[in-house]
Amino acid sequence: MSDLVEASTTTSIPKDPTSLIHPRREPFEHGLLPIPKLIFTDPTQTLIPLKQKLIEQSSPGHRVGSSAISEAFQISIDHARLVLDTLGSILHSDSDPLVKANPDEIDAVGADIHDLVLFLYIQSYKRLLPRTHKDSAAVADVWPSTSAFDGYLSALSPLQLVRSNSRRFVPSQADEEAHQLSYLQKHLANILSLLAEPVEGEGEESLVLTMDRFEHLGFLIQFGDKGSEESNLSQSAPFFANSDPDMPAVPVPAAQVHDWILQNIASTLEHISERNNMKDNGPSNASDPDVAMTDACASSVKASANTRGPSFIEGISKTSLVKQASDLKGSSVKVLNCHDSVIYVLAPLRYATIYGCSDATIVIGAVGKAVRVEHCERVHVITASKRVCIANCRECVFFLGVNQRPLMVGDNHKLQVAPYNTFYSQLEEHMSQVGIEATINRWDEPLALGVVDPHDSLSHPAGVSDAQAESATRIDPDQFTNFLIPRWFGGESPGSTKDNPFPLPDPYLSSQSRNLKNLAEIKQQLREAPLEENRKRELSCALHVYFKDWLYASGNIRQLYCLQGD
Repeated sequence: MSDLVEASTTTSIPKDPTSLIHPRREPFEHGLLPIPKLIFTDPTQTLIPLKQKLIEQSSPGHRVGSSAISEAFQISIDHARLVLDTLGSILHSDSDPLVKANPDEIDAVGADIHDLVLFLYIQSYKRLLPRTHKDSAAVADVWPSTSAFDGYLSALSPLQLVRSNSRRFVPSQADEEAHQLSYLQKHLANILSLLAEPVEGEGEESLVLTMDRFEHLGFLIQFGDKGSEESNLSQSAPFFANSDPDMPAVPVPAAQVHDWILQNIASTLEHISERNNMKDNGPSNASDPDVAMTDACASSVKASANTRGPSFIEGISKTSLVKQASDLKGSSVKVLNCHDSVIYVLAPLRYATIYGCSDATIVIGAVGKAVRVEHCERVHVITASKRVCIANCRECVFFLGVNQRPLMVGDNHKLQVAPYNTFYSQLEEHMSQVGIEATINRWDEPLALGVVDPHDSLSHPAGVSDAQAESATRIDPDQFTNFLIPRWFGGESPGSTKDNPFPLPDPYLSSQSRNLKNLAEIKQQLREAPLEENRKRELSCALHVYFKDWLYASGNIRQLYCLQGD
């Protein structure tokens, strides 16, 4: 141990909020899988021997594919591949081979074992318990308690979430961050034990972390406001900062790393507490960087104060809204509690979340990592994305251009999937920026997991934990229609996309061609019909009535909100 660098354990904690430690949200928001065999009551005791088993089966770079994961954890090959796909979508380093791999190379490339064990460890994480509604009696009058939505939404539909005009149900970003930090604080010693290695000849008590192993902690934590951008965690650590890249840094005692990270976590939790106290005790119009929308506004959009956090679109009702890249801060977006509207987010993104929306059409441009849609009703979602997860939704239709199998989790009902059905001028450029392949579309291969999400901090009825979630049905080709994005919403500058970049499957292409042919024939018949002027007017009126009825019945009336003006 005498050869180890002994940095001061009384490292000063930064007071500047931009230099505070933060949990990486992505693993907690997009990386939790309700696969019972991957959720351990004692992750450390389970993972240490399994890690050794994986190392014995790994390639020289300590990487493993789905077959090794399947064998080690006794899960199906489909679930093992899902682990690889999910891990690749939330890794902190875009230079990792798993992130850069083409879809057909993912299994051959495999996952770094140290990233994999951290991913598996946090499967034991329980989400923050939402706050209860202040007027539960009023809510109960509107929505039956037998709703399909589990947990705290058992008495609430997404419609009520909008009508109540309250964010009390959804924890704030600061609350979630504090909860995630507290989890890491509690489990840090165990997490470090999975990364550390013993000093030769000194016994298990003398664990050290090399700089390379320390960097893997970047999967769970980060410093400052760099968000999802590539950054080296070691440059924020006093014991590794400014290390000579040509000379390996001397390993550091795991206990020293543990103390330093705990000090930083305590400092951030104190900062969050002080900020919440200021918010509670300050003037009613005080600025709150964690609340994306003021309660006084019926509809509002506000980006978070720094590039770390997502941009929020919240509380939009009975209107159309378009957001392009220049309107967003950072590389992720959250669409929350929007109702009876059409929302266009025409930008290249890393992550997107749609939560608590109803009777809406939501177009999300190109998402290179993951889209999560949760607790939505009668929503049409149109997105080009690497992957999508759908949880606790009902009567929704998903028009998808996805490179990975759509994941269905929780208590879903009457969901439909369909091929991607729209475009805007910059779509292919945005898809290229975030790495989406137009030649691969697995929209019709949904993978259903459990009905009950074990990550929720809520009690669940016994005996349903292994019940499989309801999957989705394919939309009938005769019901498939293209969705037209208004040309003035097509982008900030001219683009090259002139048509849907995802090839349509033959049944949908044939149906589309047949509909176009029928339309042309009807137009021709109307032009050639020997009708008097008054009969033509009657026919025109009848067509307008039918068209208006169709607009309302199909929900396409929402697309006309943008023409209403203020």
